Parts: sequence; C-alpha cells; structure tokens
Amino acid sequence: MNLRLNSEFGTLKAVLMHRPGKEIDRLTPYNKNLLLFDDVPYLEAMQKEHDFFTDLIKQTTGAKVYRLHELLIEVLSDQKLLFKLINDALTRGGLSHLTEHLLGRFSTAECATALTAGIKVHELKRKIPKLPLVELMDYTFVIPPSPNLYFQRDPMALTPGGVVFSSMKMEGRQREADLLRSVFENHPEFKDQVKRLYPLDGHDNPPSIEGGDIIVLSSKAVAMGNSERTDAKAIYQVAKSLLSNGTVERVYEVHLPEKRNFMHLDTVFTILDENLVLTYPDALNSVLQTSVYTLKEIDAENKVHIRRTVLKESLLTVLQKEIPYLEILHTADGNPDYSMREQWFDGANVFAIGPRRVISYNRNIHTNRALRNMGVEVLEIPSSELSRGLGGPRCMTMPLSRAKV
Repeated sequence: MNLRLNSEFGTLKAVLMHRPGKEIDRLTPYNKNLLLFDDVPYLEAMQKEHDFFTDLIKQTTGAKVYRLHELLIEVLSDQKLLFKLINDALTRGGLSHLTEHLLGRFSTAECATALTAGIKVHELKRKIPKLPLVELMDYTFVIPPSPNLYFQRDPMALTPGGVVFSSMKMEGRQREADLLRSVFENHPEFKDQVKRLYPLDGHDNPPSIEGGDIIVLSSKAVAMGNSERTDAKAIYQVAKSLLSNGTVERVYEVHLPEKRNFMHLDTVFTILDENLVLTYPDALNSVLQTSVYTLKEIDAENKVHIRRTVLKESLLTVLQKEIPYLEILHTADGNPDYSMREQWFDGANVFAIGPRRVISYNRNIHTNRALRNMGVEVLEIPSSELSRGLGGPRCMTMPLSRAKV
C-alpha cells in the first residue's frame, strides 16, 4: 500500500470506513442544523445498514476494511499525541484547562470516543465530581460531536501523487480532518507511506478543500471542484504539488454552481470504468467554466511555476478529451421525475469496487436498473437511515488501495 490512487474504479484492495456511533445519537431536532444534518437518524438501524455495507465489501472484493475508531485508539497509545488531540479539541471551546482532568480519568478508548462522539459536562462530572465548570450547564458539550464522520471521503483524498488532507470549510467538521491526518501521519502501518501534498508545512490556516471535490480522471489527470466547500487558492496549491512531482500532467479546476445539489464534485458525476460515467441529467453541461493547470517550469532555484488556462468548454467536453469513447449514463435513465428524486438520495454517488462493479443504495431503483442495462454489476445496500445524512456509498468510503488500471 503506497497511499496513491491512479483511478476511481480499479479493483478495491483496502478501504477506510467509520461505523456510525454515539455521535449520531447526539443529534436532536434542535441541534441538527448546527451539526450540518437535515434529519435525525435512528442509530441502531443505521449501524445495521453500515455493517451490511462493510460485510458486502469484504465478501465481494476480499478488500481489507480499516475502521477509523480502531486506528484512532491505536495511535492514541502515543501519550503526546493523545494530549495534543484532546487539548486541541477542548481549546476550540476555550476549555483547555480541563485537559489534565479528562486525561487523568478517561481510558484511551474513552478518549477516542470523546474525540468522535463528543462529551458533555455531566459526563465529565460523573468521573470528576469536583469539575471546575460551575458556569456551564450539565448538557453543554465540552467537545462537540462529529456526526458527519461516517462520510470518510471528505476529510482526505488520495491522488496519483500522494495524499491531500482536507481543510474543512465548516468549523464543525474541521476536527474530522485533524483526526484522519493524525492517524495517517502517526500509525505505523501508514506513516512511512504518506506523501503529503496539502496542507503545506507552516500553513496553520490553509484555504479550504474537501475530499469530495477531488476526482482522479486517470493516472495523468485530476479534477477538483471549485465549490462552496473548496477554495480556488487550495486548488492552486494542490495543483502545484501534484504537477511538481511529475506524476500528474493536468489538473482541472471545475467551477460548480452555488446550489445544494452541486455541493461537491462527486455529487456531479462518478467514474465507473475507463469509459463510463454516471451523472444526473444535464449536470455535466451545467458546469460551463473549467480551467486547467499544467507545469510551466521548475527554475534554477527549484521553484515550481505552473500555468492556468481558462477553457471555454463544459465539463462534458473536458471528460470527453480525458476519457476515450466516453459513455454517459444518467440517473434514473434520464427520467426527470425519478432522477430528481433519486439524486436527492445521491443516485450518482455510487461506490465503484471494480470496473463496472458498484455498490448503490437500494432505494435508487431506477438508477440501479439503468446501470444493469449498461452491463454494470450493481450490489445494493439498505439505505433508510444511512441516506438521511445526504451522502451516498462513495461518500462513506475512502479507498486506500486499488489495483492499477
């Protein structure tokens, strides 16, 4: 495993996932919007659906499934890292003075759960009766939960040239990226394989970028969405890192409309094979502005200079150049009513586990039928609760290794 990917569809060998946990039970009708959810899922049913998803991956591909919570516990055996992550989480709420109290009473596994599911004042008081928190109500979070953590695609991305660790747009999700970066840069199984492209060393407040906006078109080309969650400055820096090491020749900046259904580039289309793309009707033609970064020169002082060219063509035209003999399949086979309904539940966001082999929500029946009619093997997972977070099977998975294509 070298933590590089040269395609979106090579046969899956290893993947990172996060089983929904107590952080989902923290959602209420009153805080769900603050925690970036549109609904309040039923945790036990959600876990059963996620377990089905995980088992399906193992049974059909033989791929190794890494669980974030287990990896986090393993790296937290490093006391310095444990202190840093707990202290950073408490500092965000101005409560760094509680770090020693918490670390003195909580086990490593409990600390890992606190970092993902959050922790409230009354939960601290249960173990620390003389907690110096008179001014806070018992049900106040001292560390907020991260209910979006089961969407593992957003906090990082793997490219042909290395790893992009996200700088999340929403403050409520930034700790997700911090946790994944801590795991991969410290876990003995991964740390020697990390070639970090972003953020650059010394950049404490880097421009925002999220993994859902990064799609590998081929071993020589990567597309990144300039969206409500990903900043143009971040795209420029990642493009510079990718082009300078010579693994990629073209980095496309795709300007997405400011609409909810264009939140990330992977809500626009998914690559299922070397010549097949799944999208929803007219989405590719709706993206009218694209740019391409290429390497200009590396000068005598070893400084990298790249060139940005604005393309007067749609995303569809760009894909046709990068993907020979491109075939486009629309969600629900283009039916306007069904495609709109199924796109709400991420019909275009399927997870490719191999060429023309995908995992899809069972509720998107018209899209799944259209895929099968194109010769795609569709494996379905239950989705009544998983879909409430408004993310699809691709969103829930972070491939770590695929067979080269």
